[in-house]
Amino acid sequence: MENLVRESKQIAATEYQDYGDVFKPLKAHFARYKMLSGQTAKRLQRISSGSIVKRFEHTPYPREALDVICPHFLELKWGYGCPFDCAWCFLKGTLRMLPEKTAPKTKPREKVRRHVKSALLQTIKPEMFNTGELCDSLMDERGNGRPFSQWITQEFENQKKHKVLFLTKSSYVKKLLEIEKHDQAVVSFSLNAYRVSRKWEKAPSPKARIKAGQKLSDAKWEVRVRIDPIVPIPDWKKAYAELIEDLFSSYRPSRVTLGTPRGLQSTLNNVTDRSWIKYLDSQSSGWGRKVADEKREEIYRFLLEKLEEHLSLNRVGLCKETLEMFRILDRDFRKQVCNCMM
Repeated sequence: MENLVRESKQIAATEYQDYGDVFKPLKAHFARYKMLSGQTAKRLQRISSGSIVKRFEHTPYPREALDVICPHFLELKWGYGCPFDCAWCFLKGTLRMLPEKTAPKTKPREKVRRHVKSALLQTIKPEMFNTGELCDSLMDERGNGRPFSQWITQEFENQKKHKVLFLTKSSYVKKLLEIEKHDQAVVSFSLNAYRVSRKWEKAPSPKARIKAGQKLSDAKWEVRVRIDPIVPIPDWKKAYAELIEDLFSSYRPSRVTLGTPRGLQSTLNNVTDRSWIKYLDSQSSGWGRKVADEKREEIYRFLLEKLEEHLSLNRVGLCKETLEMFRILDRDFRKQVCNCMM
């Protein structure tokens, strides 16, 4: 958080000198992690201070029933904030100390390039670099000049090992469709039931996002989908069944990740629309308050059954769900696939 505050005040600054024809990578820091598979492996922890490339380390290896399952993925922190002011956005709590909170900000492009290039050159094991953990990955697509998506995709296309992930609620994909070569890039759309979206999301409609995903899929992009957070509104089964049918009648995502509302205390303290909080149980997990166990089990069983009509369930993941829920659903967390993984 201190880094974000400092960068918000120095957003126009860069931290390198022109290196001419010889690229000198920034220092790469490595650490040993216990992976979801149970094996311990050496992985990149951060580049330099970790202000741009850093591993997400907030979820330890699950041991207790309420520990959440989440891989230690790499964050590519090219900016922060989001133009879509959704009611439950965890950025309201995560960025609470910043002057303008969730107002979109981007970091100096050459600084980002140097950190990313340093990571790509020094990281041996294939990694997915998530550009949408602290912002919407497509938040600067409508600006003047070449957007982030185009130049960062080119950086990843210069190698064949690692991939970049764009996570978005946007429906504006014109600039992505201009990119001819995108083998090392993945786009993931966050979707929700239509009534849920109208009430709590300030973003393009899910239908518009589905149409955008279809355009990218037709252009041979790898497209993933997150249905998250699934809210048990009245008649929720009909609402989410409709969303799934509309999605798969348009295109077939390579992977689907499911999630239910998660109420971190920092989020609950900073949201203005609190009407969704009534769906949360009072008990807290390793990642905040959740919908009651019995209801979450019902939600997942229903949606997994619906998805299995279209997609193998080994291509469906659960986002920040507890070890106990994996056991209840008879799913092996060691084989977890989700949005942020290769």
